[in-house]
Amino acid sequence: MARVIIAGGGISGLSLAYLLNRRAPSLDILVLESEARPGGKIWTDGADGFLCESGVNGFLDNKPKTLELINDLSLEPIRSNKASMKRFIFSDGLLHRLPESPPAFLSSKLLSLPGRLRVACEIVAPKGSDDYDESLADFAKRRLGREAYEKMIDPMASGIYAGDPEKLSLKSCFPRIHELEVNYGSLIRALIKLQIRAKKEGKAGPGPGPGGLLTSFYEGMETLVKSLKESLGSMVMTDSMVESIDMKGNGFALGLNNGVVMDTDLVVLATPAHAASKIVNSLDRTMSAALEDITYPSVSVVCLGYRKEQVRHELDGFGFLIPFKEGCRILGTLWDSSIFPNRAPEGHLLLRTMVGGARASDLARQKEDMLIRTVEGELSKIMDIKAEPVFAKVYMHEKAIPQYNIGHQKKLRIIDDLLVKYKGMYITGNAYRGISVNDCIENSYRLSERIIDDLKI
Repeated sequence: MARVIIAGGGISGLSLAYLLNRRAPSLDILVLESEARPGGKIWTDGADGFLCESGVNGFLDNKPKTLELINDLSLEPIRSNKASMKRFIFSDGLLHRLPESPPAFLSSKLLSLPGRLRVACEIVAPKGSDDYDESLADFAKRRLGREAYEKMIDPMASGIYAGDPEKLSLKSCFPRIHELEVNYGSLIRALIKLQIRAKKEGKAGPGPGPGGLLTSFYEGMETLVKSLKESLGSMVMTDSMVESIDMKGNGFALGLNNGVVMDTDLVVLATPAHAASKIVNSLDRTMSAALEDITYPSVSVVCLGYRKEQVRHELDGFGFLIPFKEGCRILGTLWDSSIFPNRAPEGHLLLRTMVGGARASDLARQKEDMLIRTVEGELSKIMDIKAEPVFAKVYMHEKAIPQYNIGHQKKLRIIDDLLVKYKGMYITGNAYRGISVNDCIENSYRLSERIIDDLKI
């Protein structure tokens, strides 16, 4: 019976262990999680009647593998309400609804008339090189113009990656957009042709956004983590940090923080890249350096609760993001109690604000009281909230979201080439090929199939 040890009990490690156990129950599987609880950035905190997501607050329901896993676990997801499709950008002192259709775009005041006309010219903008690893900023300015980049694409990058679009790689962060330009020469042309094809096939055509509805659970995203942990039972060990890895015969020896050494036939590093870098340092310095080169900015999540009468602004939507050029001290705010039920007590509202990111990590590392005051000040300016919150909770992530910066694909090739030397060692997680919950679960399906194939089970 082969032994598989998975270092890291986040959604990648847990879902991989679950899938391996379902497909090959004869395997001896063990998940080692360094923290007291599994789940990584998925942690739902219930406090004073409010339900706060410290990190991930949902997933889009347009990826079948996540829904397949949830169905297998007999869980009941809940979709965000229709109002959550309304998303806003704070620009020039106002909240502008992000246009969802061509007519809405033409009438929107988010961009000036010249800015809107420049976007319309995207269909004849010069095509980029397929070989060039272009930044998201350069791509957006080339195809859509500077104004659209600053007011629409920049805040999107902050909302998803908390990143700097001048450094983020288009190919790595948004591969589908890159493919559309390569295949159709224009995003507008691609959208038109794909909608025509979908209509002929009797399907719903693609829209300008990522598609799908934001989905979670009544008791929050940690429902998924708890269900996986319950299913795995004794296969999950918490407070167990892997600190080193060495070859031992045809397998590996893992050194833990408590001095214990565990032998295994196969090992999967499902930790953040910076943790994986430390683990493999004594085994392969080149791999360690490539992993360490994947950076993680700091982000703090500040949850504020109010009585409904304290907030005069209508919370009919998902929330808002802020372009960097606005000079604000927050990245944006989600109106959590307007997105999902059970996020706030009766008669109350819950707002969840992100602070920090690649261009302002120092702000995320302020003391809690300063973070709360920072957010209160910005919400006063943006949403005209003058009252003191009745609830406040801060979650600081010193290393929050992996950055797929220019050169990311090269780093992955280096890591993949080096892994060939270590048969039976695998690396997975959100630092490599997709940061979302959907990406992590889909990669777990692929990796489970690969491991079973390698073992010839």
